[in-house]
Amino acid sequence: MLERGWRDPLVTAYEGDALAAEVSGWADDFAASARSIRHDDTTSRDAAAAPSRGEDATTMETQTHTLETPDVDLVYDVRGPLPTAGGRPPLLMVGHPMDARGFDTLASYFSDRTVVTYDPRGIGRSIRKDGREDRTPELHTADLHALITELGIGPVDVFGSSGGAVNALALVAEHPEDVSTLVAHEPPLLTLLPDAHHALAAERDVQAAYHHKGFGAGMARFIAMTSWQGEFTDEYAAQPDPDPAQFGLPTEDDGARDDPLLSGTANAITSYRPDIQALAAAPTRVVIAAGVESRTAMTGRAAAATAQALNQPLTEFPSHHGGFLGGEFGYAGEPEAFATRLREVFDGNT
Repeated sequence: MLERGWRDPLVTAYEGDALAAEVSGWADDFAASARSIRHDDTTSRDAAAAPSRGEDATTMETQTHTLETPDVDLVYDVRGPLPTAGGRPPLLMVGHPMDARGFDTLASYFSDRTVVTYDPRGIGRSIRKDGREDRTPELHTADLHALITELGIGPVDVFGSSGGAVNALALVAEHPEDVSTLVAHEPPLLTLLPDAHHALAAERDVQAAYHHKGFGAGMARFIAMTSWQGEFTDEYAAQPDPDPAQFGLPTEDDGARDDPLLSGTANAITSYRPDIQALAAAPTRVVIAAGVESRTAMTGRAAAATAQALNQPLTEFPSHHGGFLGGEFGYAGEPEAFATRLREVFDGNT
């Protein structure tokens, strides 16, 4: 993806500081990750460069590898030994459109485990070779299955965030033998919402603004959509176009139309219908989770709808959609509390 040098907006003029922080938080995992800067250096990285997790922080050497397939050169990072220490499976952290950098802080809280992160196909360092622009759960499932097979020590535990949670659910449905436990945090499965038609229309409005006026207009519309509380109504549709400058976004159009968040190339992820029967039949333990601050926002409602479809309670986590972030993209969640809760859930305490 193209580097824009953009940082998440500090939304200080949008109905007060409290909502400003909330709006920025909702947009972080989507928006900052959509600004994925290509990593040309595929040598090892040191997770200690991430924000500190306290005086007991442990430096974990990170080894970076490239899995070459006919469709993509998939770049992934391994923190810790393979085979793993202590007999626990690796913990694979999956995002979309966020790349591996978004998990740097969260991974630092799991220094006792081998943690694997990766850049999804066509994002960050993972270069597509298939000549396609679309981003589907099926394509990402193929990549994740290939990655887990390459690791050679499946099944793995998976934490999936946002679109990564959708892709991980598709992985479990297709390859249940790959995953021991999946924690799917706020999968934006819009088709499961009671107001699915209006939610999908709101998403298309974001994309129309982007294609018509560029990044700033599209992202401003995206922030308005993700910060809306409750079902999408006529009141939402009647809102005037938000001013990009109000959110610290560029007002000039740079002409690019390839943004993975705003372009519509990932519509197959948000419109994906999970195979409920396959998920229910899988030996994988599937946990659907959402942040306490997300309860009435689009992604929190989608998570609740997904949990209901699977006939399970929604598991609450601290903070918001990007609650595991430690400031990598300009706005921190509550990563220590988030990591503590994630560890509890993987240990079976939901």
